[in-house]
Amino acid sequence: MQLNESIEDYLEQILIQQEKNGCARSVDIASSLGVTKASVSHATKLLRENSYIVMDDDKCITLTPSGREVAERMYRRHQLLARFLVRIGVSKETAFLDACRMEHDISAETFAAIRRHEEKNWE
Repeated sequence: MQLNESIEDYLEQILIQQEKNGCARSVDIASSLGVTKASVSHATKLLRENSYIVMDDDKCITLTPSGREVAERMYRRHQLLARFLVRIGVSKETAFLDACRMEHDISAETFAAIRRHEEKNWE
């Protein structure tokens, strides 16, 4: 399965919900991402079919190891980019929104340079 921005956002949000609540529920994912429950249902079907998530009998969604790997990578990118943007003067709200868009499209080279800059100058 080709991971696109939408799928990466779902995985990242499942990680956030799983860490916060022990598991993710479709209604919480829909609310957090501002999408319909039908969209979540379609996405979770694809994610289950490709072994990124499992869903138990209570409809509790959890990440598989491969799903967690993608979700954590995206979450780390998002956090680092948001922190970087705030440190250069962008408001927290705008930085969070922009980081969400940037995390999917930024090249590995540019991301690595930002990470090195952050490690050298701010930590």
